[in-house]
Amino acid sequence: MARVVFVGVATADVIAVVDHHPTPDERIIADDLVHSGGGPAATAAVTAARLGLPVELVCTVGDDAQGRGIATDLAAEGVGLRHLRVDPDLRTPASVVLSSRRETARAICTLPVPPLRLPPEARAAVLKADWVHVDHLGWPAVAELLADVPPAKRPRLSVDDGNPTPGLCRPADVQLYVPTVARLTDRFPDTAGSTPESGAPTDTSRVTAHEAALLAAPGAERVVATDGARGSIGRDSDGTLHRADAVPVDVVSTLGAGDVFHGALLTAVVRGLPLPRAMAFAGEAAARSCRAVDGRSAIPSRHELTAQSGEVKESE
Repeated sequence: MARVVFVGVATADVIAVVDHHPTPDERIIADDLVHSGGGPAATAAVTAARLGLPVELVCTVGDDAQGRGIATDLAAEGVGLRHLRVDPDLRTPASVVLSSRRETARAICTLPVPPLRLPPEARAAVLKADWVHVDHLGWPAVAELLADVPPAKRPRLSVDDGNPTPGLCRPADVQLYVPTVARLTDRFPDTAGSTPESGAPTDTSRVTAHEAALLAAPGAERVVATDGARGSIGRDSDGTLHRADAVPVDVVSTLGAGDVFHGALLTAVVRGLPLPRAMAFAGEAAARSCRAVDGRSAIPSRHELTAQSGEVKESE
């Protein structure tokens, strides 16, 4: 079984469901108020665990009620917490989320999160892993750790580039790079209008030339860009382009859907699914997670994900 380590942030979230985002000094009544765990790396780890992948999470919480609640919830999901660090000088990362029904959008207010430090045991776990998944907080610490490690001795890297990722100018030596389409456009603006370097056959019939050029940008081995309700687009290691359409569901909230996509995509890739099936698998997982207010309670089990992508079997 592959050793998979997630590195990044875990938060305690409070989600208020409101009719509309309030104007200055406006008092509105919330339709619902939900407490839930959050954080890109943590939610991705929960997703992978719920889909049957043994995982470890490297993160830091404070020595407070919120930190203890995060640890309890993650342990209940089967996430390995040997490398969850409790810092008595840290206030546990937390967010307040306003989810608007009218605008079908959300506003997030979050506490500042200090840079992540990797204790010796966590550093060893990262170096011994087969796959390491990082979010915007995990990337700087892991990139620094691996800077002097020969490529042949590094774990395979999966990078969530949904939030601004400090120090990630070019995803070189990354095996699975997963930005949003908007982030990819910002990251590689000079590739618009160019052609794939590999010369490999590509199916651009459902991908704009602009997106196709961006996905063909050099750097990562494989790229999958999330495109919200339009699904995702991906580039294989040979330059072949793929698109996975979004799965229609009755959306309650999209909070955490991108993080769920990351956890499900990595699960499928670790188990050997071809990239198109892995993208469909991840898209279905993310869509099903949107059936609840919070970003975790509706994350499906692996046995639910058979409609479009095919069940991920142990042999795969």
